[in-house]
Amino acid sequence: MFRNYIKIAWRNIIKQRFYSLLNIIGLSTGIAFTMLIMAYVWKELQVNARLRHADRQYIILSKWKDPNMGYELATFGGLPKALKEGYPSLVTNYYRFDGITSTVSKDEKHFREGLQLGDSTLLKMYGFKVLHGDVNTALNNPDAVVITAGKAMKYFGSTDVTGQTLTVESFSGTKQAFTVSAVMEQPAPNSITNLSQHSDNEFFFPLSAASFFGRQIDNWNNTYIVGFVELAAGVSPAALNKPMQQLIKQNIPPDVAANFTPQLVSLRDYYLEANNGLVKRMLFILSAIALFILLMAVINFINMSISRSASRMKEIGIRKVLGGLRKQLVGQFLAESVILVSVATGIAMMLYLCARPLLAGILGKTVPGITELPPYFIACPFILILITGLAAGLYPAFVLSSLGSIDSLKGKLTTVKENVLLRRSLLVFQFITAAIVLIGAFVISKQVHLFFSRDLGYNKDYVVSAQVPRDWTPTGVARMEGIRRQFAALPQVQQATLSYEVPDGNNAGSFALYRAGADSTTAVTTYNLYADEYYASAYGIPMAAGEFFNREGAFRDSSRLVINETQARAMGWKYPQDAVGSQVKIVNVQMLFTIAGVTKDFHFGSMQQAVQPITFMHTRLSNTFRYLSFKLKPGNMSAAVNALQKEWNTLMPGAAFEYRFMDETLERLYQSELQLKQASYTATALSLIIVLLGVMGMISLSIQKRTKEIGIRKVLGSSISGIVALFLKEFLSVIVIAGMIACPLGYLIMQQWLNDYVYRINLSAQPFLVTMLLLALVTTVLIILQTMRTALANPMKSLRTE
Repeated sequence: MFRNYIKIAWRNIIKQRFYSLLNIIGLSTGIAFTMLIMAYVWKELQVNARLRHADRQYIILSKWKDPNMGYELATFGGLPKALKEGYPSLVTNYYRFDGITSTVSKDEKHFREGLQLGDSTLLKMYGFKVLHGDVNTALNNPDAVVITAGKAMKYFGSTDVTGQTLTVESFSGTKQAFTVSAVMEQPAPNSITNLSQHSDNEFFFPLSAASFFGRQIDNWNNTYIVGFVELAAGVSPAALNKPMQQLIKQNIPPDVAANFTPQLVSLRDYYLEANNGLVKRMLFILSAIALFILLMAVINFINMSISRSASRMKEIGIRKVLGGLRKQLVGQFLAESVILVSVATGIAMMLYLCARPLLAGILGKTVPGITELPPYFIACPFILILITGLAAGLYPAFVLSSLGSIDSLKGKLTTVKENVLLRRSLLVFQFITAAIVLIGAFVISKQVHLFFSRDLGYNKDYVVSAQVPRDWTPTGVARMEGIRRQFAALPQVQQATLSYEVPDGNNAGSFALYRAGADSTTAVTTYNLYADEYYASAYGIPMAAGEFFNREGAFRDSSRLVINETQARAMGWKYPQDAVGSQVKIVNVQMLFTIAGVTKDFHFGSMQQAVQPITFMHTRLSNTFRYLSFKLKPGNMSAAVNALQKEWNTLMPGAAFEYRFMDETLERLYQSELQLKQASYTATALSLIIVLLGVMGMISLSIQKRTKEIGIRKVLGSSISGIVALFLKEFLSVIVIAGMIACPLGYLIMQQWLNDYVYRINLSAQPFLVTMLLLALVTTVLIILQTMRTALANPMKSLRTE
């Protein structure tokens, strides 16, 4: 019997191939997109989940009353170790690291890499698997380095490289050979080797190598150390609140301790909750979009199945007259629906394999293959087959099969109570979903465009930056200034500058600045940026008053500072020119500084926050630098970059020239927003396809059912435009109802999303009007194309239609 169901089902699918094809395309597209998004979401939820004792691993975050006083990610260097030593019953292990970058070399290979200088507990505490080497002694020697399998292949072409050496450059310009003591398996996504989406560390050095890099980790004066602890089984984070407060009181000055509160955050939650829950919100939005896309596809499938079912009443009548039982009819209809869903799901699986690289490119992250997913994920499509197949087959299976034989044989639609309200409600839901997704795409696109088009307060065009080798000594700074001059002399270069920062939000830290003669309690916390006197010229930062340190090429006083307008206002100067020439002091620093100039406000970091107070200090004051930035002359950018590359190799042989245009730097800064923009475009395209497939099918079925009516209307003198208007009225009313619901919902959703940005677009009526007009226009075109053929047909043929 079951084989007979399958045969008849397949024949009906082939017989109505047009509607079957529409159903399969729409449903398979929705299933494939949902599977891709859910796979991506699942992978993001696995970050930190594979660490040893993951539920007991915590990061120590710093909450400052004034957020400019320190980094949220960093803590005091001595805190994690003190917790382990002082409270062993609460803390079973700890790990600290200082994240740095430097040039790593092997023969002729030179690359700037992210390095971690940290405790020897790294491998055992988190359970990172070691392919080669001894996990117990890998980080014991000061000249040892642990690398990942990926870096081993990059530098050596093999993973079995223990005992071989890599040359690393220090911040004083010296170089030392480090021996590879272990090669660890490429780690699963985690917040230890990849703390943020912009950091990727795969070289791990022991704490005993700190002196080579000129770093100090194991003390209470360093507030820029990332700290982790592993709690004992059964211990809650709250149990460490009192111990941490006691240690802070004992080791930190009272004025600092009063502004600082440590907070333990589970690594199971940290990745999702960091940066104001940016990743969590991203996953939520993507999941919601995927769910609605799937619902649209399923509703489209069910709607068309219900609409098509009435055309089979004669078939039902004949089968019942010939002795067919109701349970056999129910089984037949349900079998057909399940088979159709199964075919769509099979195609969705193939689409998943083909579209996986495409989605990975859109989101900028890999999407797991089907074999990488857990077993319960694989079961989801089969559950979907069952649920969707049953839902789509219920109406014809139970309603139509219950009709009497005579009513069925008459084949008149009036004998069946068609649930028009249900079908139109389902269609309204599809249009609502498509409208909200389309509105979201418009708004997100405009907001992202604002990031790149708004006046940032500086000129990012034609600016290229690259990290340079570090020799943080007076001699090193003098040498780099000479290199800067040689770059500036190139005909392709308009200006060159040496600095510690570029405008990407990452700065050297902060300090409190106050007027000389005033009380230090009036101090204003400010970002600390290091740059030379050419920085403002290279980045096109306009001056509100004074000059940027000194006239270019005439630097003579490292005690001169430059502040921005926000800092000037915060310190009590009404006009920028009032600040120029004034003397200021830094809290806990005896030296007097003079304000040389005030820049106009510019966006140093993301537009998610307002412009912060900024103070520039000259690179000669601290002898620290990281970047050379070049303002190129307009023209052939490829030739200009090639000229920079050639000069770089001549002036700094052995140093990797890894450059980035400011547009690329901003793209990294707004990576999540750009990913969301691309995902919204994809979702919009898919939702429109599914809606239009549904509309096309519904229009075709409506025309098929009303062919005789169209013939009668033509005989009675109705015009073609009148017939087309008849169908337009039916479907455009659905769009109007959908718009009345979708626009307020879309406004509320996007208003909530925009609230996370200090600088944001104003929600105008444009996205809503354009969305509804676009949906109406496309639907109108579809209706006209399909109704015109029937309306132009000979009415005699239409009147013969049964």
